[in-house]
Amino acid sequence: MRSVKCGIWNVHSALHTPHFSLLLIPTFVGWKAQSGSDRIAPVPIKVAIVEDDARVRAELAKLIERAAGFCCLGIYADGETALAEIPRQKPDVVLMDINLPGMSGIDCVRHLKAVLPSVQIIMLTVYDEVGQLFNSLMAGACGYLLKRTPSDKLLEAITEARLGGAPMTRKIARKVVQYFNELGVVSPEVGSLSKREQETLALLAEGFRYKEIAGKLDISYNTVREYVHSIYQKLHVTSRAEALLKYQHRPAAASPAAPPR
Repeated sequence: MRSVKCGIWNVHSALHTPHFSLLLIPTFVGWKAQSGSDRIAPVPIKVAIVEDDARVRAELAKLIERAAGFCCLGIYADGETALAEIPRQKPDVVLMDINLPGMSGIDCVRHLKAVLPSVQIIMLTVYDEVGQLFNSLMAGACGYLLKRTPSDKLLEAITEARLGGAPMTRKIARKVVQYFNELGVVSPEVGSLSKREQETLALLAEGFRYKEIAGKLDISYNTVREYVHSIYQKLHVTSRAEALLKYQHRPAAASPAAPPR
C-alpha cells in the first residue's frame, strides 16, 4: 500500500496556464478558500486504487497523480488491505479490480459500502462477463469499465462517479438489461414514478449516461441527478442495477411513452 498526499493548486498562477481553463470545468467538483491567503484552491477528486497487478497499479496511480484536479490517496494490492485502510482515507472514488487474490473485488465492494456508504466504486476488469457485472453492481459499485478504457475516458468516468453518475459503456449497460430480462421479477413500484422520471429511467436502461440524458430530455445535468435520486427513493433501491431490475420487470401498464429523441 502506498499513500499519496493530495496537493493544493495555486489558482492565480494556474489560470495563466494556456490549457488550464479547458481542464477546470469538467474536472473540478468544488472550491476551497485558504484562510490567511488570497489563493483559492480547487478541491481535487480523491481516488484510491485496488489492483493486484503491479504494472496496472502503477499506471493507474501515475495517471491519477498527473491529471489536474485529481489526487491518489492510496494504492492497494489486495482487498484485505484496502478494507483496512480506505475507510480511514475516505476517498471520493475507488477503482476496484474484480479478480483480487484472497477477498474478491466484489466482496471488497460489499464490505466497503457497509462501512463507507458515500464512497463511489468503479469496477475495472479485463472481461465484461455479465455475471460478475451484475454481482458488482448489486454489491454497491456505481460503474463498470474495462481496463482497456482510454485514459481520458477513465478520468471522465471518475468525475461522473464523483458527481453521482453511473459510468459504464452502453454495451455493458445493455448487457445488464438483458441479464435482468431473464430474471422474470415483476415490480409495480415503477408506476409511482412521474412521467419525466420514467423517461429518465428508460434512457438509463438503454445505457445512456447522465450528460446524454440531459441533452435528450433538454434538461440540466443536475436535474437528471435529482430525477435519479427521486427514482431511487420511490423504488426503494440504492443502485442503478436495482433500479433497472425493477424497471425491466414492471407491469406493462407502467411502461412509459418513448422518451423524446
